Amino acid sequence: MHPQMKRNVSERPEGMRNDLMMRLWEHFKTITYHRYLVAKGCFAVGLYYQGLTHDLSKYSPSEFCVGAMYYQGNRSPNNAEREAKGYSSAWLHHKGRNKHHYEYWIDYSVHEIKGGLAPAPMPRRYVVEMFMDRVAASKVYNGENYKDSDPLTYFEKGKGMGLLHHDTEALLEMLLMMLARYGEKETYAFIRDHVLAKRSMHQRLVRFSQKQRILRYYNKLMRKMGK
Repeated sequence: MHPQMKRNVSERPEGMRNDLMMRLWEHFKTITYHRYLVAKGCFAVGLYYQGLTHDLSKYSPSEFCVGAMYYQGNRSPNNAEREAKGYSSAWLHHKGRNKHHYEYWIDYSVHEIKGGLAPAPMPRRYVVEMFMDRVAASKVYNGENYKDSDPLTYFEKGKGMGLLHHDTEALLEMLLMMLARYGEKETYAFIRDHVLAKRSMHQRLVRFSQKQRILRYYNKLMRKMGK
């Protein structure tokens, strides 16, 4: 157990210690259920290793103990920690170890750009894992009220506020829009057959055509949704 948490447990009355132990258990169940949902989605599109290893760092003391201390059940404990401390130590630990977060791919830029930081394009397999991560988080926090449009709604609230590479943002938004309109079955099929499809050496040399196909599909989807 984290040293700070050990002190907190020993110094608190019995009722408060029981409450802390309950939050430890509830936090463990929440992150484990989240991992199960992500793994289920990743397995459905062939990302078996990523499904098995997704968010394993959340069980490390640096993330798990802090997450339990700020556990609320209806939102990420990272936000509660930010409100209390001004930053989230658990998130700082997490984002540097998990490639499905776009923050992992932010680098310093050698060009004169605002803020001095530039996002690198994420490999497609990690964009897909990020998509699965967002879907799973919406299912966990919205429970029985979850709708396939929820991940897109959450994305749109923060659109333009993060340092996403434009290719990464376009692919993620397209998948979220597909999910909202067509559901999981068709979206997962598209991911398997188009986004993650293995290519021969010749196909890799003509990746431009692959990008154009996805762009045409994206534009078609946008027209159907009236955007």
